[in-house]
Amino acid sequence: MLKENENIEPFGGGIKIIVSDEHKFWTDTILLADFSMPKKNDKKVCDLGSGCGPIPLIWIRKGSAASITAVEIQENACDMFRRSLLLNNISDNIEIINSDLRDLKGKTAASAYDLVVCNPPYKAEGTGIKSNSESHLIARHESMCTMDDIAACARSLLRFSGRFCMCQRPERLCDVIAAMRNNDIEPKRLRFVQQRKTKPPKLFLIEGKRGGRPGGLIIEPVLFIENENGDFSEEMISIYGQYKEEYI
Repeated sequence: MLKENENIEPFGGGIKIIVSDEHKFWTDTILLADFSMPKKNDKKVCDLGSGCGPIPLIWIRKGSAASITAVEIQENACDMFRRSLLLNNISDNIEIINSDLRDLKGKTAASAYDLVVCNPPYKAEGTGIKSNSESHLIARHESMCTMDDIAACARSLLRFSGRFCMCQRPERLCDVIAAMRNNDIEPKRLRFVQQRKTKPPKLFLIEGKRGGRPGGLIIEPVLFIENENGDFSEEMISIYGQYKEEYI
């Protein structure tokens, strides 16, 4: 089941995930999974750049019954995700597509998804220190896709009024809103994430609606990771849930 440099992490609720040094997840992944949780009436959902599958597995752990499509360009990450599904005896309602998100035509249905989610590379091409690891480079830098590529892909997959959710660093907020609007996705919900009250935001979570009427953006209360004592805030404990109890 496991290959070299891989290990199994308990995810809570009886769900486990295979991770490695190259393919793992961080707090932002868990926050995005919670922020974008499929609604009761969401029938088809898609995770772009799924990696080893943490977001779909969190959705499954939380009881989502939606049909999930996971798109990932790196074959070794897809292989890890497939083995995680076998490990958890999950075979229904999930499809893994090993593909560049810019080349999905004919590989999945267009204008059919209620929800599309992406935890994108945070660094624009040509910025930041590049990793020598190809997998880290793809995950962290826009070497394989740009913000506009991601928004264009989301638009092509979403039905009219379908939702697109993602997270990004605050310095990329203008880029994200511009890319969404350029692709007929109107931002409707925005939430900043701070480590603590004395620190500036380190992340934002945003949701847009395909074909949405311009305006009406709701700014939600800041999500604080820590409380005044430096421990996890009550909201973070709630979001981590059983994962925190079993692993952290």
